[in-house]
Amino acid sequence: MVAPCFVDDTLECLRRHDVPIAPLLAQLGLPPIISEPISARQYGALWRAVAEAMDDEFFGEGARPMRSGSFALLCHAVLTTTTLEHALRRSLRFLRVVLDDPHGELIVRDGLAEVTLRDAGPLRSAFAYRTFWIIVHGLNCWLVGRRLPIRWVDFKCSAPPTGTDYRLFFGAPVRFDQPETRLVFDADFLRLPVIRDSAALRDFLRQAPANILVRYRHDEGLSAAIRGRLHNMLPSAWPSLGNLATGMRMQEPTLRRRLQLEGQTYRSIKDEMRRALAMEALLSGSRSVADVAADIGFSEPSAFHRAFHKWTGRSPASFRREAGAMAEAEDGPSLGPLAPYARAAANSKHCKIDHQI
Repeated sequence: MVAPCFVDDTLECLRRHDVPIAPLLAQLGLPPIISEPISARQYGALWRAVAEAMDDEFFGEGARPMRSGSFALLCHAVLTTTTLEHALRRSLRFLRVVLDDPHGELIVRDGLAEVTLRDAGPLRSAFAYRTFWIIVHGLNCWLVGRRLPIRWVDFKCSAPPTGTDYRLFFGAPVRFDQPETRLVFDADFLRLPVIRDSAALRDFLRQAPANILVRYRHDEGLSAAIRGRLHNMLPSAWPSLGNLATGMRMQEPTLRRRLQLEGQTYRSIKDEMRRALAMEALLSGSRSVADVAADIGFSEPSAFHRAFHKWTGRSPASFRREAGAMAEAEDGPSLGPLAPYARAAANSKHCKIDHQI
């Protein structure tokens, strides 16, 4: 679902450009005052209508208009790339030409991929930067056929009144008033192959932009079926790839090949599920780190420590300690900026990602 605050931000773009709002909402079957969340499909229709009314798919938030049809041209431009890194660098160059500012730069260091946004002029709104991330990260996820978990997001601008909704949207820690505006994820994902073709692009564009608002859900395909199987077992009982293939009545090489077509491996699926379960346990309970490690299938706490540091850049103990400190300083009894990790863990139990945005 799309939070009303983001709908208001979109409509405010129309107001600033003297575009009548009431007729547009009536045409879409939306009430004149939107006080409840709307679906991603409804917001996607609103996005298209606003883009057509303004002839700008970036809502007038860029240094230059992103003329209608630019997103489709961007998709065609990256379809011939071979890896996510190749596609991301080409996307950022394309958007630099179209928008001028804000423009993005990919920086790879310390095992992380950082997409840093820069502006030649004054800072833009958090809504403008969020819209940039929707376009870039949503397209990235579709190209490789899987959700790309975000480590954290920094905004150089100050927090809007609805900062909490930004954390719900990204499903990751969000910080405002930072030195740079950047979205960070694991650099290993940059090696994923682009798996889409022209036929898939035609279907994708028919559903855009509603389909990029949820940033590619794990609710269909072989990987979703595997998550469903694993969810019904204790992590310590998760089968080997060979036994899983036998249980799914297919040959092991076939299972491996089909997962590769979805941009996945059996190990990556297990790692994502263990990561979510570990974060949920650390954030919501008081069990020892050793007990959490055993619960999610690690035979040695040291192996869990190494894996958790790779997932989050923190040790399990420091992750739990920071969560507590943030909760006390920022949100009282809640989990502060780390709360989305718990929500992501809850979402993983249903084998799909569908954050409120």
